[in-house]
Amino acid sequence: MLPHNFDNIKIVLASQSPRRAELLKNLGLNFTTCAAQVDETINLGLPHNQIVQTIALKKVKAVQPTFPPDTLIIGGDTIVCCGEQIFGKPKTPQEATYMLQCLSNRYHSVMSSVCVCYKGSFWLDYDTAYIHFLPLSQQDIAYYTDTYAPYDKAGAYGIQEWIGMRAIDKIEGSFYTVMGFPTHLLCNILEKIKL
Repeated sequence: MLPHNFDNIKIVLASQSPRRAELLKNLGLNFTTCAAQVDETINLGLPHNQIVQTIALKKVKAVQPTFPPDTLIIGGDTIVCCGEQIFGKPKTPQEATYMLQCLSNRYHSVMSSVCVCYKGSFWLDYDTAYIHFLPLSQQDIAYYTDTYAPYDKAGAYGIQEWIGMRAIDKIEGSFYTVMGFPTHLLCNILEKIKL
């Protein structure tokens, strides 16, 4: 995918995530953002990959009516799976602390999806990465939750922040999937789109 192929296409990111915006910018795409107001409640009756893809699709469909059909709309979602638990974004300091305590000294998986809509066609995919955290002390967790913003991040952490540098000793899969957007899958989808 060459970014200049999309120079004459209006691109909208259906997200207010600064991390997803940063990744799209680093791919060389020119875009605007539009907040997608959707219910991100996790349906525990669905397989994990369907959960994350369903929410990404909801986000794209939520903003789709606002723009002409020849607008390329991109959305995504991320969940963290730790044992039998699925973590979205924490709502309180207590939830963030609990999530980080669960992730401490164990493996978890991060699943991120991407959805693209263009001229009425949809493309949807997801990727999974596996992460191991070193043990985190209560002081580590308190420092992170007090100093950073865990409330807009699935699993209450950002891999690119202090806690990722401090705690992650093993990663299997894409760093960008853990960051919240599987950029390699987005590039694959964009290469398939006939402009």
